[in-house]
Amino acid sequence: MRSLKVSDVMWNHIEPIRCGTPLTRVVKTLLANHVTGLPVVDEHRKVLGFVSEQDCIHSLLVSSYHCEGEPTVDDVMFRSPLTVGPEMAVIDLAQNLGAGKPKVYPVVDHDRLIGVVTRTAILAELAKSGCGIELPKFVEAD
Repeated sequence: MRSLKVSDVMWNHIEPIRCGTPLTRVVKTLLANHVTGLPVVDEHRKVLGFVSEQDCIHSLLVSSYHCEGEPTVDDVMFRSPLTVGPEMAVIDLAQNLGAGKPKVYPVVDHDRLIGVVTRTAILAELAKSGCGIELPKFVEAD
């Protein structure tokens, strides 16, 4: 487990959110990918922020109530997200996971987004590596 790296458990097939994306499209992307949040990037995949389900819920409630125009991801994203590197040990990241910490971490290499790692992926790896827990074969990290 000590040698398992973030790059071994990250997802690199999810397309990040681009600045200017309407919030309704962000919500569809989150739901389609079964994730609680995604990084927001520029055209060079530099991480500029992070948007979560909670950010979307609050903003859509407010904009619906006030009959305002559709918000964009720029209106709600958190602009200083925590990121991790691909070489970070999974065990080190797992030890840093605590209450209130992100559920999804952007994985950045040379200032460029290369994937995301989720709490679920880390939990699945911890369970596989030693607790004797048998996971269903269909479980996929989100």
